[in-house]
Amino acid sequence: NKNYIETSVQAFVDEVMELVELDNLKDALVGLPGVTGLSTEQRKRLTIAVELVANPSIIFMDEPTSGLDARAAAIVMRTVRNTVDTGRTVVCTIHQPSIDIFEAFDE
Repeated sequence: NKNYIETSVQAFVDEVMELVELDNLKDALVGLPGVTGLSTEQRKRLTIAVELVANPSIIFMDEPTSGLDARAAAIVMRTVRNTVDTGRTVVCTIHQPSIDIFEAFDE
């Protein structure tokens, strides 16, 4: 049934938006970097969300915290942790993490 599929897809998208903590911005425009719309940290989380809607079992992330201040990096890494907590494997490269971010990694 078409309505069931649309409802299921919408529920999955809503779940992903909640996972990356962007559910309160689901109707926001992305905008231009540094000018309008989402912040750099929100854009990084949106990029993760775009990958998650494909429902992969493994996600590769290349420096997800680059260009972010400590607070924004911590928020992005919380999103990475939330992703791992769903049973997905995340392979991540990161240079010079703070001790808090380093300790967030399992292996």
